[in-house]
Amino acid sequence: MKNKPNVFDCSVIDLGKINFSAGNLTVIENDSQFPFEVKRVFYLYDIAGGESRGAHAHKECHQFLIAASGSFEVSLDDGKFKRQVFLNRPDLGLHIPPGVWASEVNFSSGSICLVLASHKYDEADYIRDYETFLEVINYEI
Repeated sequence: MKNKPNVFDCSVIDLGKINFSAGNLTVIENDSQFPFEVKRVFYLYDIAGGESRGAHAHKECHQFLIAASGSFEVSLDDGKFKRQVFLNRPDLGLHIPPGVWASEVNFSSGSICLVLASHKYDEADYIRDYETFLEVINYEI
């Protein structure tokens, strides 16, 4: 982590939408309004209503979460402040910079969480233990 981000660095970005009579279209392109170059895309689905996922931080990887279907909340924690963000529209997404602990909680039934990431999967980039996270961020103050 190059600098110490906080929960207020996590921003909801309106991706816009193009309306058609048959439905809507939202476009995400590298080098546009998007905060980083996308290297990996994955999605979470078939999560029972009310369940949670995530509960980790990254050392280098940025993530961008979109409620492609349904809704869920994102609990953000920087070791000092906590913040909840509710996502329920596929044309809005939440940018989470590295160094912020994030958990996706309270999924509605049938929801899909689309995740765009700045890095390919690397287990060494994950901080999966909250106490370790607190140690890492306090060390870098």
